Amino acid sequence: MANRIRVGVWGLGRAGQGMHFGELGQFPELYEIVAGCDIDHERIAAAEKKLPAAKFYRDSAEFLKNPEIDLVTVATRSPDHVRHAIEAARAGKYVMVEKPMACRIEDALELQKVSNELPGKIFVRHNRRFEPAFTHIREIIKTGKLGTIFEIKLCRHSFQWRADWQTILSEGGGQLLNWGPHLVDHALQFLESPVKELWSDLKLVAAKGDAEDHLKIIFKGENGRIVDVEISGGISMPDPVYVVRGSRGSLVSYDEKRLKLKYLNPAIPVPHIEASPANPPLEGGFGGSVAPVWIEDELGVAPSTGDTTEKIWKYLYETIRNGAPYPITMEQAVEVVRVIDQVKKGAIDVVKF
Repeated sequence: MANRIRVGVWGLGRAGQGMHFGELGQFPELYEIVAGCDIDHERIAAAEKKLPAAKFYRDSAEFLKNPEIDLVTVATRSPDHVRHAIEAARAGKYVMVEKPMACRIEDALELQKVSNELPGKIFVRHNRRFEPAFTHIREIIKTGKLGTIFEIKLCRHSFQWRADWQTILSEGGGQLLNWGPHLVDHALQFLESPVKELWSDLKLVAAKGDAEDHLKIIFKGENGRIVDVEISGGISMPDPVYVVRGSRGSLVSYDEKRLKLKYLNPAIPVPHIEASPANPPLEGGFGGSVAPVWIEDELGVAPSTGDTTEKIWKYLYETIRNGAPYPITMEQAVEVVRVIDQVKKGAIDVVKF
């Protein structure tokens, strides 16, 4: 397999060892992990047991000098992503940057600058762009069966007394930089329009650090569409993961496995009805004299693309080896950080437990 991409994983924690190892291992014909780097002895020891043929380093400079590494996946702590991505790119490696790409817009713009200087070298791991439910719902919207989409709600709810570094602001913690990049990216794609207005609110409900664990962001596009994003580690009864509302019908998904739709029967024309200033009849309701004829469907999630979150590695391979366009542009990734940076400027309300 001479054309495999040889990978060095920088950061052997929950993302690097817990996610990248397993995901890359699904594509042995495309990738081989040949090296890793971390400052933690225990994590290196654990990685050596999983990949005894790979070489592991505590010194990042020595790691980047390894000529066998084609691609470095940056999975270190969030505040280090930009610096490490730039170091790896300038060492001549291809680079896949874990989310968040950057914690501040200034850093994102610096990474974009280096990416422009070294075209085709730096890529961003917004892997949830390829979630099957997200992809399938976008396909359904494009069919027009739901009519003109005016509102979409995206929720990720849980309740956790979380206490690791991702609950501490100074460490790059908080839901804005954890789930935030994924759902902000989804929101910008669903909006299908430049952002006209943005409203947000941050709260600390259950986590034990000082970073927000509950947030709401409401986007309004220039096209009038609303996308309402809510991410929380402080909600005991979760809302649906997806709600899509259109002029001809709606879609709901509670578990990202089933999609429930209710929409107007396209075979029956919408009746021509004129409003009247006259009094409504004494008997009957206020819904009008013609009842809508609905179609109700329940579908299993199955996008025509066959997308999964792991498929991002296939897209990356096609870009590096065959020159195909990478589906997540640096400009899109920077816009995600720009929104997060704007929302971060809001105060965090601490909710009494």
